[in-house]
Amino acid sequence: MLLMKPPTAQGGSALSFPHLGHYLGIPSPCFRLAPDQKYALLSVRPQAPVGKSFNFRKTAAAQFCLKFRHGYADIRVVKPAPATEKTSASNSLALPGQRFVARQPILDRAQNVFGYELLFRNGVEDYFNADPELAARSTLDSSLLYGINTLCDKRRAFVNCTCEVLFKDLITLLPPNQTVAEILETVEPEDRVIAACKRLKAAGYLIALDDFAPNDPRVPLCEFADIIKVDIRATRPEERAGMMRRFGSPKCKMLAEKLETPHEFHQARDMGFVYFQGYFFCRPEVVIGREVPASRLHYIRLLEMVSRREIDMRELEKMLKQEASICYRLLRYLNSPLFGFALEIKSIRHAIAVLGEREMRRWIRLVVTVGAAEQKCNELVLMGLARARFCELLSNRLQSNTDLFLMGLLSIMDAILEVSMDVLLEQLPVERETKAALLGQKSSLRPLYQLMLAQESGEWSQSSALAKQLKLPDEEVASTWWQALQWAQDATSGV
Repeated sequence: MLLMKPPTAQGGSALSFPHLGHYLGIPSPCFRLAPDQKYALLSVRPQAPVGKSFNFRKTAAAQFCLKFRHGYADIRVVKPAPATEKTSASNSLALPGQRFVARQPILDRAQNVFGYELLFRNGVEDYFNADPELAARSTLDSSLLYGINTLCDKRRAFVNCTCEVLFKDLITLLPPNQTVAEILETVEPEDRVIAACKRLKAAGYLIALDDFAPNDPRVPLCEFADIIKVDIRATRPEERAGMMRRFGSPKCKMLAEKLETPHEFHQARDMGFVYFQGYFFCRPEVVIGREVPASRLHYIRLLEMVSRREIDMRELEKMLKQEASICYRLLRYLNSPLFGFALEIKSIRHAIAVLGEREMRRWIRLVVTVGAAEQKCNELVLMGLARARFCELLSNRLQSNTDLFLMGLLSIMDAILEVSMDVLLEQLPVERETKAALLGQKSSLRPLYQLMLAQESGEWSQSSALAKQLKLPDEEVASTWWQALQWAQDATSGV
């Protein structure tokens, strides 16, 4: 049996396995997804026609993996890894409640999201385990568990591949049109690796070479590579330029990773890199003295209004009507299937009356964020809303009366509105502790703020230490982040 997250928790429809029973020699109707309160149990229930029986001998192993070979799948029993000092029972691949997931966006030259590199951790102690084989298998296993579309929002998934993952074709568990096999720097270009690359290319997968360096021993693999990733922190400009001239082509695109500032992004783009990875897009690109750009001022005024303790609804209605795009988004959202109102909402006044003050604050912030980011990377909006929801969900556990949704949202608004954080906060009635946390100063909210960033970027050891400081179980933090990310995806689909 397999434990899986319920389909409703994944934001998707019921799961189906139309071919799995056939490959096991069991009719497909035998496979049912029976949801319970936390997980769903994929169980084998014999419903054979009269006179027929099943042989479950091959499925008796506690652990197995599905492997596609030449278009077919068969069951291979996987022997449990020998126990070591660095592993524990809490790291079992069959425990969804202990999954920790992060994703790092990969952007194109226009700063649109091309895909995500997936980062997983199985259990509380997993970041101490330096075994790349376990990490790679965990990524594949978790991708299947969570759903690749939910994790990557229907974009490409970059999945790290060790030698064993390549030899056993494990990457073919994931769909070729959404998966990039990212070959680690530890993989040597031996004959079996080359043969695996040929199989992947024939099956339609993209191949990326991770952490490519000058005089890299994986040069023989470049003929199969669609993407070559270069760490700008580990290479000099002249080395990057040399690799660009030698390997960059319409067939093989170059990716610059570990970019931390907009300036580094522009330098890499000017050099000819096509894809970019790092959190450079989270930082304000344009800071004009001490003034807020006029084009952004209206959004800040709306944020200011819904951040007050008491809102003048007439004044709010008047301001909303001055911004046509925000009115449109708000009305479209309220009339979406997410709400399912019997009557169509046709006016801002009606919307305010229907939503109520608390929800109105939240959704004004949402549509303001989306509207302000029209010319920015869409990932900023998703990231900001996920941060906001994560902080809000933990507010009760932390017994905080602070507007933590606002804190999470403001953490990204400096980049969206293209102003520095101190200038932005001068315009808003933000509580002192929230302001201090956002400015990197001492604050009771600073640990939560840092936990939010660590969970987002997959800094597992830091996340665990901060969770302990806040007296939160690691599993609860991971689950809360996953809920926040799903909520953000659902929210942005409505606006």
